[in-house]
Amino acid sequence: MFFSDENPQLMAFEKLQKTYTRDDNILLVVTPKNGDVFTAQSLAIAEQLTKNLWQTPYSSRVDSITNFQHSTAEGDDLTVGDLIGNAAQLNEQEIARLKQITLNEPLLVNRLVSPDAKVMGFNVVVQRPGKDQDAETLQATSFVRKLVSDLQALHPDLDVRLTGSILMDTAFAESSELDLNTLTPAMLVIIAIALWWFLKSSLGMFAALLMMTLSIGSAVGLAGWLDIAFSPSSIPAPTILLTLAVADSVHILTSYYSGLAQGLDKRAAIAESLRINFKAIFFTNLTTAIGFLSMNFSDAPPFRDLGNITALGVGAAYLLTIGFLPALMAVLPARQGRSEAAGTKTFAGLAGFVIKYRYSLSLFLLLFTAALISFIPLNELDDEYVKYFDESVAFRRDTDYTTEHLTGIYTIDYSLEHGEDEGINDPDFLKQVEGFVQWYRQQPETLHVYTINDIFKRLNQNMHGDDPAWYRLPDTRKMAAEYLLLFEMSLPYGLDLNDRVNVSKSATRVTVTLRSLSSQQMIDLEARAQAWLKTNAPLIKQSDGTGSSLLFSHIGQRNIVSMISGELMSISCISLILILVLRSISLGLLSLIPNLIPAGMAFGIWGLTVGQVGMASSVVAAMTLGILVDDTVHFLSKYQHAKKDKNLTPEAALYYAFATVGNALWVTSAVLIMGFSLFTFSSFKINYEMGLLTVIIFALGLFAEFLLLPPILLIYEDIKCSLHNFFNKPVQNTQL
Repeated sequence: MFFSDENPQLMAFEKLQKTYTRDDNILLVVTPKNGDVFTAQSLAIAEQLTKNLWQTPYSSRVDSITNFQHSTAEGDDLTVGDLIGNAAQLNEQEIARLKQITLNEPLLVNRLVSPDAKVMGFNVVVQRPGKDQDAETLQATSFVRKLVSDLQALHPDLDVRLTGSILMDTAFAESSELDLNTLTPAMLVIIAIALWWFLKSSLGMFAALLMMTLSIGSAVGLAGWLDIAFSPSSIPAPTILLTLAVADSVHILTSYYSGLAQGLDKRAAIAESLRINFKAIFFTNLTTAIGFLSMNFSDAPPFRDLGNITALGVGAAYLLTIGFLPALMAVLPARQGRSEAAGTKTFAGLAGFVIKYRYSLSLFLLLFTAALISFIPLNELDDEYVKYFDESVAFRRDTDYTTEHLTGIYTIDYSLEHGEDEGINDPDFLKQVEGFVQWYRQQPETLHVYTINDIFKRLNQNMHGDDPAWYRLPDTRKMAAEYLLLFEMSLPYGLDLNDRVNVSKSATRVTVTLRSLSSQQMIDLEARAQAWLKTNAPLIKQSDGTGSSLLFSHIGQRNIVSMISGELMSISCISLILILVLRSISLGLLSLIPNLIPAGMAFGIWGLTVGQVGMASSVVAAMTLGILVDDTVHFLSKYQHAKKDKNLTPEAALYYAFATVGNALWVTSAVLIMGFSLFTFSSFKINYEMGLLTVIIFALGLFAEFLLLPPILLIYEDIKCSLHNFFNKPVQNTQL
């Protein structure tokens, strides 16, 4: 879901999956509490579990130590069969022999059995038809979970963990459902309390909540009609909409109740509220929608979905704010709510402070801002997709356990091509593949390398009387071809070599299993591998590594690059809108400063405290810019209204702006901060990081709105006045 159809890493991954069998899997990790896999009881359980796992819906292959296809020679005959059978009847000597074989088999150790024989794995390959992938995933997962539950009920001394790509898909779906069922209701409660406290009107709170609920319903319904999928990254849209819709309703209702407090009748108060807020609300919703629509530049479809769903909701919220909400208030009984007088004194004091210390305040804040922005380079672009989930998620815990005790789930796949039919039997080609495999096995990041070369070496040993001296690659192409044919003819259904060799036998697949690595570490390792192939393997056609691990490693970097275009587009459009709204080129451009600076400061703080930015961080700047502009538009609209319509001085106009919208801006910002802070409770890391970084940006945005924008306005007016006095001529009209 995170990758667009044109993503080059996805195309390489799908090409490999079409060449070989798909490797969507469920991995069961079983640990006997006695600490020994090789007992008659544990092996009998493993044998039965292997058989039961073949019943998993859509399963095409099951691998374990019991059904591993072990080869032995009897004279000139090659015998291939399950490594372990009739386990319950085995005596200690037979078990000891099987243990020795297993722990000396490179295809098993650190893949299906731990080197200390304390843990064993069962890998189920699942081939989902794709008609309804979510339902197919659920069927496979539910079956295996039920099987594990029954197994642990019969054998409480077994510890069983579940991981693999199918379980990761399940974790994504379950995280989405959990967030939808918890975060949105929690946000409704917070908003209800905040509205009641601020408006002091139960009817006003009810009207605002109804309007917001209809906005969400409209957005989700439109998303359904447009066939937009919900995923962990797009599921926050309803919660985000709740916080955004608050701003519109607060401004309308605040002005409405203020009019009632001044003695206006209900209809006159509604008309006055719409008159003074209509333009500001239109343009704030427009800039917010542009910010979210710019997420369509993202290389990850879920972020596009998040932007589109939210933009649809913003449009619905605007129509409901100027149409439904005033009409509803006209019907409901008129009860005086909380006027803005309660906060007027506080904000008047703040305005006085800003006016008095405008120069020293601006200098200090600009130095402070520059200091924080200077820490941005401390951030490194990195992600670990397993860590998209916190430790409250079973998939994360089980995956961490698997990596520590058995094998990793980070893999890189290579399709090493000879280019000729039957080319994989070429001894020189096999030697270069072997060199590549041995190079990877020497890398500190590597846990296991799965290659057909180990099968060739074992077969060569078998056909020479099982003499360990012959555990090496065949010397001739004919010998290699005969060994491979004999082995393939002896394999049972479902355990063939289609996952290792392509149909024409012109290429072989090598799978490297790695320790837990960050995205940058994995990209660097793959680059080293490509350099080795280019220098040391002329017979191997250039083959880029692929796999889900590399897909996620590249997506963060691709997303940031793609979002730069989106953010530039968003900034350009919003700049033009601000110039049109304020009817001043200079004011329009100046007003961008307090809206761009918070994101820079936030990433500086992030560099100091976290130092790692991933896929979620790449969309935050574009998403927040449109929202931050909302406060600026409302503040400057009141400021210009006071200057032009009331003929007030810049200082008096600043007092007026603080007094009329200061409280509303503080409340809406507080609700935004509380709303996005809920995402820090999400078990899904992308939502957690997006929420935390957005909260920091909004907090800094409020700080910039009250302490940075006003001094900039006054200094701008002082400069205009000074220039006028210096040249002793009228100030040029800068209005459009």
